[in-house]
Amino acid sequence: MKIKVLKTDGSDAGREVELDDAVFGIEPNDHLIYEDIRSYLFNQRRGSANTKGRSEVRGGGRKAYRQKGTGMARRGTIRSPLLKGGGTVFGPKPRDYSIRLTKKMRRQARLSALVYKIRDNAVTVVEDFDFDSPKTASAVEILRALDCENKKVLVLTGNNRNNVYKSFRNIPGVVVMEVKDPATYHILNADVIVFHESGINKLEESMKGKAVEAEA
Repeated sequence: MKIKVLKTDGSDAGREVELDDAVFGIEPNDHLIYEDIRSYLFNQRRGSANTKGRSEVRGGGRKAYRQKGTGMARRGTIRSPLLKGGGTVFGPKPRDYSIRLTKKMRRQARLSALVYKIRDNAVTVVEDFDFDSPKTASAVEILRALDCENKKVLVLTGNNRNNVYKSFRNIPGVVVMEVKDPATYHILNADVIVFHESGINKLEESMKGKAVEAEA
């Protein structure tokens, strides 16, 4: 499978990146994608929701009213869950919602998501670019030239490019990461994935290495 490399002005750079079928020609695993996205979303939860039970609510130290003669239930405390201001029955308590997956499962889920994006022609490879200083206007011009304006875009670089990150960060819907960092959620959430040429080569090399390790 081959993908054309474009320049930042949207024109053809005159070369192609050939994707290894052993890496990008796999059959996507939908269940692993589901598990990885579920894990990502659950791991974002703080789990800090807290309610007070009847033993934690303030008050109720004395008997609210006399035992007999009122026509009401012989209630011993105003902390009862049946009363306004009383404790909560089975309310949420702080807990850990995180779900752990193995590295192999996460890697396979991420690769499966990338395969879907490639099949949908939602992957663009651009020759490596950087900015002398952060400039959002230049970043907008690049997106416009690549026909990615007003879309959710994931820009994946081969290494840390601080000026690229700072130039794109103020544009709604655009996320910049190193190629090793995105989760399955980020890949599927994007309408278009823009790879630096070095980024997709680096990704393929790392995936090939993992494939060799798995076969061994």
